[in-house]
Amino acid sequence: MDIQHEKTKTILKWFEELNKVPRCSKNEKAVCDWLANWAKEHGLEAKTDKVQNLLIKVPATAGFENSPTCVIQGHMDMVCEKTKTSTHDFTKDPIPLVMKDGWITAESTTLGADNGIAIAMAMTLALDKEVGHPALELLFTVDEETGLTGAVALEPGFIEGKLLLNVDSEDEGVFTVGCAGGKDIQTTLTINPVTPPEAYTPYKLTAGGMKGGHSGVDIHEQRANAIHVLTRVLAAIQSKTDLRIATISGGTAHNAIPRDAEAVFYVPEAGADLAKQVVEDLLSKLKSEYAKVDPNITLHLESPGEKPNALSTEETGRALDFILAHPHGVAEMSNDIQGLVETSNNLATVKTGATKLEVFSSQRSSNMDKLDLLTDRIAALGRLAGGEMEVGGGYPAWKPNMESKLLAQCKKVYEELFHKEPVVEIIHAGLECGIIGAKYEGMDMISFGPTIKNPHSPDEKLEVESIGKVWDFLAALLSSYK
Repeated sequence: MDIQHEKTKTILKWFEELNKVPRCSKNEKAVCDWLANWAKEHGLEAKTDKVQNLLIKVPATAGFENSPTCVIQGHMDMVCEKTKTSTHDFTKDPIPLVMKDGWITAESTTLGADNGIAIAMAMTLALDKEVGHPALELLFTVDEETGLTGAVALEPGFIEGKLLLNVDSEDEGVFTVGCAGGKDIQTTLTINPVTPPEAYTPYKLTAGGMKGGHSGVDIHEQRANAIHVLTRVLAAIQSKTDLRIATISGGTAHNAIPRDAEAVFYVPEAGADLAKQVVEDLLSKLKSEYAKVDPNITLHLESPGEKPNALSTEETGRALDFILAHPHGVAEMSNDIQGLVETSNNLATVKTGATKLEVFSSQRSSNMDKLDLLTDRIAALGRLAGGEMEVGGGYPAWKPNMESKLLAQCKKVYEELFHKEPVVEIIHAGLECGIIGAKYEGMDMISFGPTIKNPHSPDEKLEVESIGKVWDFLAALLSSYK
């Protein structure tokens, strides 16, 4: 692929190097060390805090010594998702860049453009000899994808700048000025698997082929949730014959819509044909229901090759009822902003252990009262099922400031550069700006970035042309502060 924009080539060079370093959420030490060493090699001051958030200081260029310090912010971790057939090992294997038709993607895994492209841009900016800019603080946080815990752990004085450019939005030409807050809840049901009756036949049911995606960005598209699909089929079989679950699992991350789920279960020998017919009939219905948004749904029934212990009929019914009734998707739309999802829930993961069934879900809302209410409703459902609940601390929404001086400057620069107005929006996904703004009084913030599609899934892709446009805007914006 022939890339004309010279700075895009440099940015992608650093992005490719970054993609050789493991950086799944909660395992960022390697990438933190790599970036700190990179800073040292180039004579830049770097420091880390107790959770390995990293700050790299870049001196102002000549003529900008008295300009306000600007924070360029992104996160080091990535969502590590791959297809069922991929053999990729995120703890050691590099993620090669695959370029095709103006887009960059990976082979059967997430690409890591969310948010590695921000780091690559910051690295390019730090070494650039052409762009005039104020003093810069490159703030790279940890563990953004599993709860923004790196931002939560930031301490007073770690950064000094009062202008923050968060490069973690995913549509070029769009400025994000507000986002949803979030909270999670885990429900644990106690189970007591025992040896199933002798005349029962085991089966393994796999639900797959679904798109998944980002539980904030893509939740409004009403894509299928593999956990709900699987549970729906199991409940339908249970309505025809006795069914006893042995194991059930699905989903991989709190902020990724589940693409795959599977269960091992038993039915009486006389109910085997009924189970097969239910799977066949429901697959046809599901393909029709999701024809436009998730056309590749698959259901596969096979022998499990093992005979694990199973839940009783009563425990199975209780588990299926809870998962089937568990909310997923958009709960409420905003009454103030047309088209904005206000409140939603992602039924994220389910798994069985030796004595427990764990169900984890992640709620988002731009209205913190509605966020608490949805979490309370899920907790009430868990109590009805006899479960124990553990609610995460969560993070605040980012309330937009439409009178922001930074926003006004960004709009002015963008219009002068591209001769069109940028879009200003509030998003349903979570960003670190809300937390950072609450910690550092007087912070003026905005979020932008190149175009990324299908983040948090193996279909993640990055638009090449948008990288250069974001770079040109960033360079012009920084230069405007002389």
